Order: sequence, then structure tokens, then C-alpha cells
Amino acid sequence: MRDIGREQMRELLSAPVFRQIGGAADELGVECFLVGGYVRDLFLERPSKDIDCVVVGSGIALAQALKAKMGRKAHLSVFRNFGTAQLTFPSSAGENGRQAVEFVGARRESYSRDSRKPIVEDGTLEDDLSRRDFTINALAVCLNHDRFGELVDLFEGLLDMEDGLIATPLDPDTTFSDDPLRMMRCVRFASQLRFRIEDETQEALVRNAERIKIISQERIIDELNKIVLSPRPSIGFVELSRAGLLPLIFPELAALEGVEVRNGRAHKDNFYHTLEVLDNVAQRSDDLYLRWAALLHDIGKPRSKRWEPQAGWTFKNHNYIGQKMVAPIFRRLKLPLDERLHYVEKLVGLHMRPIAIADEEVTDSAVRRLLFEAGEDIDDLMMLCEADITSKNAERKHRFLENFRLVREKLADLQARDNYRTWTNPITGEEIMQTFGIGPCRQIGDLKQAVKDAIWESRIPNTHEAARAYMLEKAGEMGLEPLTPTD
Repeated sequence: MRDIGREQMRELLSAPVFRQIGGAADELGVECFLVGGYVRDLFLERPSKDIDCVVVGSGIALAQALKAKMGRKAHLSVFRNFGTAQLTFPSSAGENGRQAVEFVGARRESYSRDSRKPIVEDGTLEDDLSRRDFTINALAVCLNHDRFGELVDLFEGLLDMEDGLIATPLDPDTTFSDDPLRMMRCVRFASQLRFRIEDETQEALVRNAERIKIISQERIIDELNKIVLSPRPSIGFVELSRAGLLPLIFPELAALEGVEVRNGRAHKDNFYHTLEVLDNVAQRSDDLYLRWAALLHDIGKPRSKRWEPQAGWTFKNHNYIGQKMVAPIFRRLKLPLDERLHYVEKLVGLHMRPIAIADEEVTDSAVRRLLFEAGEDIDDLMMLCEADITSKNAERKHRFLENFRLVREKLADLQARDNYRTWTNPITGEEIMQTFGIGPCRQIGDLKQAVKDAIWESRIPNTHEAARAYMLEKAGEMGLEPLTPTD
């Protein structure tokens, strides 16, 4: 965290808009402060787009005055029901796009037990900062000319930033009970910033966890996605578990936690293994849904877990069970039910295939099958599977990763030779029905599968001529005769 004095703050606030805001506030005779995440991120040296200003007076009036100064280049949106206004204008950084500033009057809030919608009244700057969720978000910088760049830190937010702590300005029980979404935000900030949740705040999370039930699923998934996209998302999921929130918002993931021992034999803790895989993927990709695939790749293990006296603990077909669980999870969590769902389903269903190939002799036919089934997502699947190798046995881990390298080499070779990434069967069901004069039946699927297997195992060339000849041969073995003689 950088050490910022008033002069350094003035330099950081060099964008003309901050002086313009302060000048308009001086003309109206009101105090105006830059607040919240933008101030926090100045100290943490993080990029921040959200500019929020609190006015000790009317935020709408200040936004209107600034709009008059900026003229047609600025666009003003007023939300009178909320007492806020947003001004957008061309970005001063020369980027394509616009910058937005939100204005609101200083206020104090009170809540009823069954709602997170507050009763809002005009208030002081202290009222406004005290209602904020965490001390690191309760910092303010004055924009008026005489005090430009002066920091207001009523709740020791700077000290908490220096110590890497998430704490609330007021009693955490009140903070979380009033607006339970703040519990998700608490965990999210801990995950994004790699901060520790202060002890009293952590205890309040546990006491108030059940209050999360009044929050809409849309708001919860927004915070959950931000945790998934954190630099090290495991931090957030461990904190959700510690707080007792995880079983309430994501019971399938919570069910992975724990180790069962029988006859002195234990399986690994699949919750912490999953988080390790998620972190491994996060080191290589920012793709939200590849990270979701990592989070869900073993989600079927609790339902597939069996004890077998000879083999010990087994999780047979957990990938296929997990694949079927993805859609209900997406539906309940309000995740998109489109091609992103199908992408995650595919990766969860296939994630054991490269491991099985790498554990045996890497054959062309096995790699062809994998490439056909994964299609355009083969690279993401391989990334997920490499991330899934979390063995603490260095020799075993090296062997798997070396075999994955061989799989990747064969994948590249086959893609170059055969273009199997976009492969389709040369023989269609329609051709089979027309050739033999039959309607839809099981024999059509059997013939198509036979042709596909023969091509993948390199027993016949990947051409229509060879595939048709093989189809006729296999059909004869099944007792089918073509309608007309063939050459």
C-alpha cells in the first residue's frame, strides 16, 4: 500500500473533472467528497472506474450544476426516488468510452428486520461514512478548493489497509443484519484483496449467516462470480465455509468438505482439492466459466462415493453424475442457461478422459475420440485436467504431466493431419435409411458407431468412400441388404 500525503493525493486527483466538481461545489456553497472504492484503490494502487461523490447537501443539484458547466458533451441521469444523479462525459484518458460520476447527498439509514431496503434521511458526512460496509470503504477525500486532497478517515480505514484487515465501521452484527449482502461483500473483498477478516467481524458473519436468505439470488451470484474471478478464489470459498454461508448458498459445494475414514483408509478432502484446482486454473486463465468448470469438476463425488473392501474409497462415474448436476445448479444460482452452461457440462463430463489416457499408453484412437468429443474446447479441457493433478507425490505428478505433454503432442499432430477438431461422421442416418429402405431404428445408431470407431482406430481412412464400403460390410453382418446393387 502506498503512503499518500495531501500533496500526493492532489497529484493523483489530477484529472480535470475533480477540480471541476470542487469548483461547482464551492459555487453552490456545499461540501463535496470523493468516497468509497475509488479512494481505497488509490491507496492500494488498484485500477478503479467507479467514481462516487458525497455532497453535504443535494447531490442532484451539484450534478445539475456540473452538467451546465460541461455542456452538451455531458449526459445527466437523475434518480429522484433514490436522491442520486449520474453524470457521464468523455474519458479524459483518451480512451474510447465515457467516464461516469455518481452524486448523492450525505445521508443516514435505518433498516427493518425483514428487508435490506433502508429508510433514508439527510445526514452529515460522518453519518454517511458510518453507514458504509467496511472501514476501507469509509474513506473520503475533500474536493472543495480550500481543502482539496484532504483525507477524512473517521474509522481508521488506513490502519486496516496497512494490516490487511476487513472490519466494519460500526458494530458488525448491526452492519450484517441491516444488509446481509454485506456478508458476501466481506468475503469477496477478503478474496480480491487477500485481506484477513477481523475476528469480531468473522464472528458476526457466523451469527448472521441465516440472514442471507432474504437476499435475492441475482445479488448473491453477482458477488459469487466476483469471488470466482479473484486472483486466488480459494480464499473466498474458505471464508464462505468458515462463516457458515456456503451450505446456505451452495450446498453441493459444501458437501465436498470433509474426510471419511474406514479401516484406516481415508479419501482426500474433495473441497480443498477442488479449491486447489480452481486456483491452478486461475493462475492460467481469467475465463469465468472455465473457472466454474474447475469449481464443479468433482461436484458429483459425494453422490458417487462408495466403500469397496478391496479398492477402498471409490468415486466411479462422478464426472457423469457431476455433468448432470451442472444444469440444476446453474438454474438455482441464476447462472446463464445457454452455451456457457453446455460448455461447463462438457468439461465436467470429460475431465477424467485425458487423465485416463495419460495413465495408459497414449494411442491415436483414444486421442481422436477425445478430440472429437471436446471439439473447440479441447485446449480448455487440457488446462483443467493439468490443473487437476494436485498429487503431493512429486514422481506421480511429474509422470502425469509428462504424459499430458504426449497427449498434447498427439492432439496437435492429429489436428494438423485430420482436422478432427471439427470432425463429423461421413455416414449420416439419412444415408443409412435411404440405402437400406429402413426407418428410424437402433441399427442406424449401431452402423454409425461402427463407422466412427473404425475411423478413430485408423482401420479405415477418414473418407466417405471408405466409410460407405465399411457401412455396407457391417450391414451385411447385421442381415441388412441395400435396396439397389452397389459397385
